[in-house]
Amino acid sequence: MILVIDVGTTSVRVATMNSEGNIVDFHQQQQPPSTPFPGLVEFDPKMLARTVIELASSVMTRAQPISGVAITTQRASTVVWDRASGEPIGPGLSWQDLRTVGECMTAKSEHGVAVAPNQSATKAQWLLNSVEHARHRDFCVGTVDSWIVWSLSQGQSHVTDHTNAAVTGWYSPHLADWDDRLCAVFDTPPTMLPHIVDSVGQCAVAQALPGAPPIVAVIGDQQASLVGQGCVSPGLAKITFGTGGMLDTVVSERSPLAQSTRRGEGGCFGIVAWAEHGKRVFGAESIMLAAGSNIDWLRDDLNLISSSAESHDIASMCQSTEGVLFVPAPLGLGTPHWDYGARSTFVGLTRGTTRSHMVRAVLEGVAHRGADLVEAVGSDAVANIEVVRVDGGMSRNPTFVQALANFTGINVEVSPHTEGTTLGAGRLALVGLNQIAQVSDTAELWDPQIVVFPDNSFDRIGARLQWEKATSRSLGWIPELSSLDF
Repeated sequence: MILVIDVGTTSVRVATMNSEGNIVDFHQQQQPPSTPFPGLVEFDPKMLARTVIELASSVMTRAQPISGVAITTQRASTVVWDRASGEPIGPGLSWQDLRTVGECMTAKSEHGVAVAPNQSATKAQWLLNSVEHARHRDFCVGTVDSWIVWSLSQGQSHVTDHTNAAVTGWYSPHLADWDDRLCAVFDTPPTMLPHIVDSVGQCAVAQALPGAPPIVAVIGDQQASLVGQGCVSPGLAKITFGTGGMLDTVVSERSPLAQSTRRGEGGCFGIVAWAEHGKRVFGAESIMLAAGSNIDWLRDDLNLISSSAESHDIASMCQSTEGVLFVPAPLGLGTPHWDYGARSTFVGLTRGTTRSHMVRAVLEGVAHRGADLVEAVGSDAVANIEVVRVDGGMSRNPTFVQALANFTGINVEVSPHTEGTTLGAGRLALVGLNQIAQVSDTAELWDPQIVVFPDNSFDRIGARLQWEKATSRSLGWIPELSSLDF
């Protein structure tokens, strides 16, 4: 039996998986970050580690014996702690935290280094700057996976894998290691950083858990979902529609985004999809800043729906939006525009517009953004996306999934489990324990809950042209934010 620890942005999930790659038991505990001021997003590292250990230990009492542990986590969120005592020197800074925007701009203007505030480098710099003589002390700097492995191993292992390392801002894809120049730019001693290991294979021992099982898989959340949905070869893309939306796909080594450190013209990034036996597989990622959070807005702030599930029922009360479009940009627009000053926009409203039109428009707006991600990664990565697979809460909404199929013009396969991250991490552990030969073999385990086909009578070209017009209305709304370019 595999134990899977899945640390998201707002909750900790622990599951057990059998040797067939199926989830047997699943438990979730909310662990939301705090926002002391607008733009600041923090979490308590000690509380997070304690929650992981307590929840995992509880699950293990019902699932002995555990042969291996898999860990998948939110990427780039940052913790700095004392190596001897294990005490964090400050709060953990979430990937959503924006306090280091100024440091990012300085890195670009003074050093020519492009880094975004959602990466780790400036977060660690800020935390180290908060402690006197920090660079001369024996501190550890790590992302959430590093912190959880450290905590589970009771301070015996300070490691991260290539998928997490590659999005920190210190990593060189050409060296497959930390870049001394980048560490110098962000004033982070390389000796504080974790050792980089493969995504599969034993890297530590979970001494804090009953029986001290080996940790045999560590991977970033989006890459875990990529594996969980069987998208382990080019041509297949997964999109996780959670609070935000992330499209990931495997690319060939000839892709312009393979080993790239720069954002493509279409707004996509190169990533490490996973690493095994000392070899990295590369991928591409496109990003939607707000997906399910728009449904939360309908429910919690506008009171247009009483539950997220009701959005489908309300939207189904009309056959179309009657020309109403919604651009979901409460935090700006990510791929392909990367305009932080864009803002959410309804267009086409008339006196005849009803609640159902507006709810359907919001669902379709997120679906249009999904189509944007598919088109952008196809252009930037020179990748022909043939199938889209989806997980996350919105994947359970039939109106939304059909709209996504219509706007992309390709088949959409829905994951049998909303947490594709948990599936993927557990299946990587099976590879790490040699119960599956290699990561590419996990594709055989993919079994979609449903396949949704595009409506052949739907005017996709016309709909996408209207979408472009609507999107243009939302861009540049806050000029000082729109001018930011990371």
